[in-house]
Amino acid sequence: MMLSADLLLRAYASGVFPMAESRDDPEVFWVDPKRRGILPLDGFRISRSLAKTLRRGDYDIAVNHDFAGVVEGCAARVDTWINGEIFDRYLELHHLGFAHSLEVWDGDQLIGGVYGVSLGAAFFGESMFSRRRDASKIALAYLVDRLNQGGYSLCDTQFITPHLASLGGREIARSTYRKLLAEALPNEGDFLGPEIPDPHSLLQRRIQTS
Repeated sequence: MMLSADLLLRAYASGVFPMAESRDDPEVFWVDPKRRGILPLDGFRISRSLAKTLRRGDYDIAVNHDFAGVVEGCAARVDTWINGEIFDRYLELHHLGFAHSLEVWDGDQLIGGVYGVSLGAAFFGESMFSRRRDASKIALAYLVDRLNQGGYSLCDTQFITPHLASLGGREIARSTYRKLLAEALPNEGDFLGPEIPDPHSLLQRRIQTS
């Protein structure tokens, strides 16, 4: 199946998303899970060890500095659903202003990040990666803060992993997800407007530390 930016946006607005079987499989299929993963924006959890890592602040956060590098980092694993077609179409969505990356840097080294699609007041998290311990968790903490500050009401994670569950992610029924999506789409989230907070401000906001 050949994708287009317009088709992708209409798919997200309908509650489905694309995947490939592997990096080398040219085919793309649509996924509409019965149980959907979300990351509640008022329920993100940070462990004491992660809070300590955040306070240390030995990293830099950037937005859309290297979108392609983040997607490449997410695809650089043995099993990946990101094939060439998916990579190209998300790069197109990025150029059109619908797809964004939040990145964790150590100097000039990209050590972690997350990317996804913004539509209305919904953010559809696609994938994340980490080249250093806790780098993807740091990225998610700053992502959730940005979505809260930008007026978003839904953060879709597609599926739930133990990693996401440890941070407050949960599964909901497809019907519940569709309701949340319908409520989010008519509104407008601002991904680029919020400033990147310092670690102290981040931890003082609505993120739960446990």
